[in-house]
Amino acid sequence: MTLAARLAAALATASPKGISTGDHGHDDLPDDTREAAVLVAITDRPEPGLLFIVRPDAMRLHPGQVAFPGGKVDPDDRDPAHTALREAWEELAIDPAMVELCGLADPYRTITNYRVTPVVGVIPPDLPIKPDPREVADWFEAPLAFVLDPANHHRETIEVDGRQRCYTRIGWQDRNIWGATAAMIVNLGRRLRTGELHDA
Repeated sequence: MTLAARLAAALATASPKGISTGDHGHDDLPDDTREAAVLVAITDRPEPGLLFIVRPDAMRLHPGQVAFPGGKVDPDDRDPAHTALREAWEELAIDPAMVELCGLADPYRTITNYRVTPVVGVIPPDLPIKPDPREVADWFEAPLAFVLDPANHHRETIEVDGRQRCYTRIGWQDRNIWGATAAMIVNLGRRLRTGELHDA
């Protein structure tokens, strides 16, 4: 069974217990919640990797942070997959035809009031990446097994608007993956373990 088929089968399972719905700690969505989608791009190699971007320091939202390629849903977007593929093309010049879509992971509501849908897809390991410097300062790949391993998920706290907020941080080499991106990785790991992602 191919990597894409195994991922699709795992994502087709019901959401397990322990899935985090968002930074706000509750499930209800206010009227001003905005929809967004990201591409969780997994490289098809013997040891699969996960693709990340680094946002430029000058960006208004999440400057300098590690993220998945993606962004807000535009009126012309057909669905979350269309949004994620469009954004990956705009940010990294990833040809949508080279992405084998596997399914959707659990949506996550960010502290900036976006409801983000992770779209999981498999890409070739030698896919050329051409970042747009206006939206991407850098990009890198981390081993999928490493970032999904709960042993590498460190719970930390930060003060936001005078309140203590807990978050997950995943360190890979000199990179820190945290916030909503890390939370979506934790959710994905729980979903894939529940769906029995394994070699077949």
